Amino acid sequence: MTPLKGARERRVQSGGVELCVAELGDPSRPTVVLVHGYPDSKEVWSEVAERLAGRFHVVLYDVRGHGRSTAPRPLRGGFTLEKLTDDFLAVADAVSPDRPVHLVGHDWGSVQSWEFVTVDRAKGRIASFTSMSGPSLDHFGHWIAGRVKRPTPRRVGQVLGQGAKSWYVYLLHTPVLPELAWRGPLGRSWPKILRRVEKVPGDDYPTSSLPRDAAHGAWLYRDNVRARLRRPRPDAHAHAPVQLITPVADAFLSERLYDDLEHWVPRLVRRTLPARHWVPRTRPDQLAAWIGEFVTATEGGRPMPTATGKHADRFAGQLVLVTGAGGGIGRATALAFAEAGARVVAVDRDAEAAARTAELCRPLGAPAAWAEPVDVSDGRAMEKLAEKVAAEYGVVDVLVNNAGIGMAGSFLDHTPEDWKKVLDVNLWGVIHGCRLFGGQMAERGQGGHIVNTASAAAYQPSRTLSAYSTSKAAVLMLSECLRAELAGRGIGVTAVCPGFVNTGITSSAHFAGVDAAEEKRRQKRTARLYGLRNYPPEKVADAILRAVVRDEAVVPVTVEARVLHTMSRFAPRALRRLARVEPRL
Repeated sequence: MTPLKGARERRVQSGGVELCVAELGDPSRPTVVLVHGYPDSKEVWSEVAERLAGRFHVVLYDVRGHGRSTAPRPLRGGFTLEKLTDDFLAVADAVSPDRPVHLVGHDWGSVQSWEFVTVDRAKGRIASFTSMSGPSLDHFGHWIAGRVKRPTPRRVGQVLGQGAKSWYVYLLHTPVLPELAWRGPLGRSWPKILRRVEKVPGDDYPTSSLPRDAAHGAWLYRDNVRARLRRPRPDAHAHAPVQLITPVADAFLSERLYDDLEHWVPRLVRRTLPARHWVPRTRPDQLAAWIGEFVTATEGGRPMPTATGKHADRFAGQLVLVTGAGGGIGRATALAFAEAGARVVAVDRDAEAAARTAELCRPLGAPAAWAEPVDVSDGRAMEKLAEKVAAEYGVVDVLVNNAGIGMAGSFLDHTPEDWKKVLDVNLWGVIHGCRLFGGQMAERGQGGHIVNTASAAAYQPSRTLSAYSTSKAAVLMLSECLRAELAGRGIGVTAVCPGFVNTGITSSAHFAGVDAAEEKRRQKRTARLYGLRNYPPEKVADAILRAVVRDEAVVPVTVEARVLHTMSRFAPRALRRLARVEPRL
């Protein structure tokens, strides 16, 4: 088994076992202790540890019976939460004798860490705790008891739902069979299962000790689960601030398990992540960012900065880039992400408007906001932007390709220059964004989301919008194709199709085939009609955030957009007749 790259290893004695402890970073800095789960070893944290080591003293250790740590003899009774607490305290005393440590746990590492952060003998040794994919067995026991004592259809459904997700727990309580499976076909197949189901990268994880680790680790369940669920401690209150990170696609744990957590944790920060169970391997960038932010805030004695907008638990700290952010839907979307605690890059060809959007983002809750004046139709300029963003701000987590222009008039009046102008911005701007920033997401291998602003005109033909509708229909189909291609990489793609929204696009739209005076008159009349409809861009922004959270494919926004979308599927002939009507401008 290969030690962690660049790590300093030591052996720590605890209750008859020898624990293998690895350290990275400067020991004079705050200590972050990473505790692994089942059936892992400390190497599950390698990607996160490397990202944290530049700022913190990072400590990882193999839980007893796992990795390079020795196993208790006999195994039965050797993995109780009390003995695991002894191990943690021995490690903490060895690596940080004079200062409390910041604890981070995943899966069973989180389960046992909940014990550490709620028992009196560890009080004062833990500065903060970040939990992911592993509840307190005491809290779990009270959660079950509360729903059984006061049953409702919803509460009973929650218990049955979690019971179904916990199928593997029952199997691990059977004698001998789990050990045989892990030392046989399951141990050999596990790396392939992780890659196929969890999308874990095919690198040097898991380690060669997996079959032995998994066989020993079965006793974590046998020694603790039934006893604690039957008799949960009534005083399991956290004595340190807690950050809860919940992967929303976790196949083994329901989000509902944490509904009552505020009762047990006075100082709680919630985060959600669009990922499956093994987030230390699939989302190391985001985990490292959230852990670092939480540790830094705790060390400074200040509360975590709390975003007040919708979906703050989902987007806080993420990097969001919005094109066409100088006004209208783009600005509203940038501000909505800022309220949700995201870092925002506001892109617009109008440098002053982009700067104003970035300025508005900061007081709303964005930890940082930047303005980038770029014309999205310029492929080389977009390439430079992508290079700069990646180098200075990081890989984008959410991309919103929103920049667009309006164009109306008869097809026969459109010049080749008209077509080039509308396609360069409305279609090629989206292509540039998806290719460059989507490519960076794919290369990083940690998921992401792309939102492309199309239009109800993408599926509603019109005799006066041939160029505009063509560009938006192309954006819609591009989005559908990308969604199919990138799904396997954990990248969602959404096409947002607004109807009549009160933005400045009508005031600047080009009307082909008319002189400047008539164009100005039509712009004013169209803007007045959209103003009478008065559908605000903020509602479109809300729909965009909601679509990212839900990973929706096509999102018609406004009543007319939804009606037209339905007609395009079930009454296309009626839609074609409607397209022949000439609007009176």
